[in-house]
Amino acid sequence: MSKTILLTGATGFLGSHLLEMLVKEGNNVIILKRSFSNISRIRHLLGDVKYYDIDKVELKTPFAENEIDMVIHTATSYGRKNEKISEIVETNLMLPLKLLELCTFFNTDTFFNTDTILPKNLNYYVLSKKQFLEYGKRISDECKLRFINMKLEHMYGPKDDNTKFIPYIIEKMLKNEKEINLTKGEQKRDFIYVEDVANAYATILSKINSFDKKFYDIEVGTGNPVKIKDLVMLIKNLCNSNIKLNFGAIPYRKNEIMNSDANPEFLRNLGWFPKFSLDEGLRKTISYYQKHLVKNDE
Repeated sequence: MSKTILLTGATGFLGSHLLEMLVKEGNNVIILKRSFSNISRIRHLLGDVKYYDIDKVELKTPFAENEIDMVIHTATSYGRKNEKISEIVETNLMLPLKLLELCTFFNTDTFFNTDTILPKNLNYYVLSKKQFLEYGKRISDECKLRFINMKLEHMYGPKDDNTKFIPYIIEKMLKNEKEINLTKGEQKRDFIYVEDVANAYATILSKINSFDKKFYDIEVGTGNPVKIKDLVMLIKNLCNSNIKLNFGAIPYRKNEIMNSDANPEFLRNLGWFPKFSLDEGLRKTISYYQKHLVKNDE
């Protein structure tokens, strides 16, 4: 049965893949964007959705004009583009908090929050995400609201922002740059392909009627962490690159996490398993950037 779903962050990396999936499955999707948002990832889908420019209408308008069954919140500020701390907090804490309040007022029964598995002491991005999570737990406990917290591992795939690690490495290799300075690369990360993440949301949506608790904390990853060094070497081989890799040229960042991996047991019990191996996911990602770079260079 199709649902009316309000999706934030639809113009972004994960949001665009989720939008594709939600539309394909026949849901009535409403998206929030800004009038000046870059819609290149979702332009082909705008005729299939209803959208509101939140710089032109009040945030409550979509709720007042539609009977929204659930909100899927993916809008995120990572702080990688010199955003002020207040701007990071506005996107990662204040916006979803306002949406939660509207959910309780308009009787929207489910809120999906897109969280990270990283610890809050790493940076302002993670701190703001964890602060919102505390509010989400409390509000869901006090109100008639199901709060589903999706704790994502290191997601990658086509259409990602080139400020992220994997697109950054791929682009340098495809452009035949001479060298890349890196840390020693002993950190382990659980790399998960974006379509597998979207399918995790889809799996939960298909089983949502069996979710009888108010709060769920769900880890989304493969459960098989890989060393950064091994990942970079694999990308180098797949790109057939001769680039020099200077491992150890950059020190580890403060509060560096040396091992990060998910426990996807909850999702497995629902029947979800990642479909893409790291090798296959990287091949698809590299193919996308090969085409993307060619278009940009023409």
